[in-house]
Order: sequence, then C-alpha cells, then structure tokens
Amino acid sequence: MTGGVTVAVTDHAVERFRQRVGSRHGGLDVRPEIAGRVAEAWAAGRGSDAPPPGADVAATRGSIYVRDLVDRGVVFVCRHDRASRELLVITLWEDDRYGAPRVDRRFTDVLKTDDDALVDPGRRWRDRRDRE
Repeated sequence: MTGGVTVAVTDHAVERFRQRVGSRHGGLDVRPEIAGRVAEAWAAGRGSDAPPPGADVAATRGSIYVRDLVDRGVVFVCRHDRASRELLVITLWEDDRYGAPRVDRRFTDVLKTDDDALVDPGRRWRDRRDRE
C-alpha cells in the first residue's frame, strides 16, 4: 500500500484539524500541513484498511486510515484512488485521549462563529457598517 501518492484535503478535514489538533507551524491554512503529514505517514507504511476502534462499520466501506507520525492518536480518514495514486483526506479521527485537549475550547468556540463568515464573506463587514 506504500508508494508515492498525491494528497488532497477536504474543507471538512481542515476544520476538524483546526478544531482538534491545531497547526504546529502556526500557519493560517493548515491544508499543506495535513497533506504533508498524510504523505509522510503513507510513505512510512502507516496506512490501513482496518478502522480505528469505535468507528462505525457502515461508514468504513472503502476508507483508508492513515495514522499520523507526529500525533499517534490522530488517524486521517481517506479515500484512495489506486489507479491515479491519489488520497483524499475526508476527516480525522482521534483515539481516546487522556488529559487536556490539544486545542483549548475557547479557540474552537471562536471557530464556530467564523463559520458563518465563510458562508457569507461580506456579512461581517455589513454588520459593522450597520452598527455605526
């Protein structure tokens, strides 16, 4: 299952990564970090057809699970196109945690308010304008 692959990352996977793991490099766009981590783990042979413990069996059909090399409790859920050697990172899974979360709740709560801004980018500007 190893070998070079091209890695693409969905918006959902980016949001889950920002909410649960956080960037180690401080970048605003974590997509390149996710793609790099998945590609490195894949090259190291960390891909598996077996779902992590607790995963819904119905949702696992056709999924490939790539366990991160940096945070070993993080598993990237991917779809693999073997013919074109591409991985699409759909979401991520975290094994049971002991201790505090990696990203504090106050930061993930702020992300929730930002989601509306992504749907309507001009809304924040209009709201400020109308208040003045």
